[in-house]
Amino acid sequence: MTERLYSVQLYTLRNAIETDLPGTLARVAAMGFENVELWRFEQYRDAYRRALAETPLRPLSAHASLVDGNASAAVRMAAELGIGTLIEPHIIAQRWTTRADIEAAAASLNGVARLARDAGVTIGYHNHDHEVRQDFGGRTGLEVFAEALDEDVVLELDTFWAEVGGVSAVELISRLGARVRFLHLKDGPYTTTLLEQQPVGQGAMPMADILKAAPDAVRVVELDDYAGDPFEAVRQSLRHLVEVDQ
Repeated sequence: MTERLYSVQLYTLRNAIETDLPGTLARVAAMGFENVELWRFEQYRDAYRRALAETPLRPLSAHASLVDGNASAAVRMAAELGIGTLIEPHIIAQRWTTRADIEAAAASLNGVARLARDAGVTIGYHNHDHEVRQDFGGRTGLEVFAEALDEDVVLELDTFWAEVGGVSAVELISRLGARVRFLHLKDGPYTTTLLEQQPVGQGAMPMADILKAAPDAVRVVELDDYAGDPFEAVRQSLRHLVEVDQ
């Protein structure tokens, strides 16, 4: 049986991170997580380094602005912190309207990947809904983008935003294949109203089918916002994922 890796995007707990970063990581570890996806690691680099040393948590991945940000600095800091995969979380919607624009965006990310290889850091991309809303000859913009990426650039598929964008996450995983190395998992009604998002297993997402479609992908809990206690949402999400993955 494939070993399941569970993580949490710390953006979900951003308010707590800003006030008590080491305490937040300690609470995440106490829930049973062994991995985290770092948020604002460039800003909190030293605090993350100290806090990670005090827990068993591994920084498998992190988000950073790579296409429009200081990619070389982000890669350098990622390598210092032991971050395995550095993920571009957002390329603006205006760059997804034509095939040429999409391929140009992919070329930009490929440039970052070439920079990162020598540092031992893998580069990836995380989608929202705009990457899948437009049709390009029967394919989404995300698929066009993936075809233009270098072989070692990976995808972190936000399954919720794919579904909100009108595409089956399961079918998209099937078409994108092994390039999908991380899954962002959240739940709720299919809406862009962030506060209506719910813990995994408490909304409309076909979670069991999604997990089955990507058995080797890292399961990353992430809520963009939540009306209740985000720690409780994360705890409930992990419990549900472990149960469904059995």
